[in-house]
Amino acid sequence: MSRLDTFAVRRLGPATHASPLQLATTSTEGIPRWVDDDVRVLAEIEVSSQRAEPPPATFEKAGPRARLYFDPARTHAAIVTCGGLAPGLNNVIRSLVLELHHRYGVRRVTGFRYGFEGLTTSGVPPVALDPEAARAIHLFGGTSLGTSRGPQDPEEMARTLLDRKVDVLFGIGGDGTMRALHAISGALARRGAKVAVIGIPKTIDNDILHVDQTFGFETACEIARQAIAAAHTEAIATRNGVGLVKLMGRDAGFIAAHATVASRDVNACLIPEAPLSLEGEGGFYAWLVARLRARGHAVVVVAEGCAARLLDAAGAARDASGNIRYELVDVGHFLRDGIHAHLAAQNLAFALKYVDPSYMIRGVPANALDAALADTLARHAVHAAMAGRTDVLVGRAHRVFTHVPLEAVLEGKRIVDTTGALWLAVLEATGQPRFSGAAG
Repeated sequence: MSRLDTFAVRRLGPATHASPLQLATTSTEGIPRWVDDDVRVLAEIEVSSQRAEPPPATFEKAGPRARLYFDPARTHAAIVTCGGLAPGLNNVIRSLVLELHHRYGVRRVTGFRYGFEGLTTSGVPPVALDPEAARAIHLFGGTSLGTSRGPQDPEEMARTLLDRKVDVLFGIGGDGTMRALHAISGALARRGAKVAVIGIPKTIDNDILHVDQTFGFETACEIARQAIAAAHTEAIATRNGVGLVKLMGRDAGFIAAHATVASRDVNACLIPEAPLSLEGEGGFYAWLVARLRARGHAVVVVAEGCAARLLDAAGAARDASGNIRYELVDVGHFLRDGIHAHLAAQNLAFALKYVDPSYMIRGVPANALDAALADTLARHAVHAAMAGRTDVLVGRAHRVFTHVPLEAVLEGKRIVDTTGALWLAVLEATGQPRFSGAAG
């Protein structure tokens, strides 16, 4: 399958129902217009002028369509939230319900409880969702539907959807959720079932492929910067003070990098993507000693995924979704203890304060920008579902909202490009070396 084929979006069938939305058919001033099916969004915005390029890969543009696959009056929609918490989950649920109810006239919306477990026979019974049930949930963190981790049988989940006569399933979650939705979509397709499966990306790590930003990320960086500010205050208040902050970032260091640039008080930012050696003349410990002797304090940010580089995580315990349980292989505690041992061996008087704001970051309500992003993703998800798109994620690329086939989403993860502008900004903000362990 070519890359262009990978970005082709599946459709349940021809769209024959007129949309109830009141939009313009032409570029009428002051009135939004429909999105035509042939409008595409470039996957990459940079091209080389030095060689012939193949035809650019493109995504289908998200937005309302004039013709719908589903008759809104007969449509039964369902929502499920999965995986870890992120700011904005309740905003997405609420916006899905309001868009379905008020804009499309869908009167039957079901909320499956506690993740994909709710789509199994052992799950808690689902709940009915309407504007009154969703009225104030956006004011609170977490998810009003509950969440869980762990694999469930896609065949059983497909049967549940068919038994309950669900026409549209909205799944809100990270890469594990998208993998499950893709499997559910496949199980439904094998049965010839015309059920739309739509993914809405949720991970504060911001590492979903082909999505430039996930909801919750802005809030996470904001809370992370507050934690860094507290660590900086502690560090400068004592002789040779060290403020160590561990931030979330299982496979990617986006939160650590963005919070570091926003703070401008961080002296070293350690992420999974960048080289990191602790020992040796060019290693982190030698740098820290030199920093304390020269400046009398240091603030260090470390992403949790650095455990995979610094610790033996191969045999580490994993959660029900298969992710390494970094709270059990904790790079923050490891680095804290290593700093203590190394500085003590140098006969250097110091005071170290360790800050881990992980659950504060996950459980708070969304800030204004994340709330707006969550709302827009939800509305575009409803547009996609009602038009008959399926096995697709609604994302954003270059600040334009797109339809991305789930198959393409699952090809990998976004990571910090250590040759790119973000990491350059981190290096310029901190002044840190490579921490390669080699001299020089």
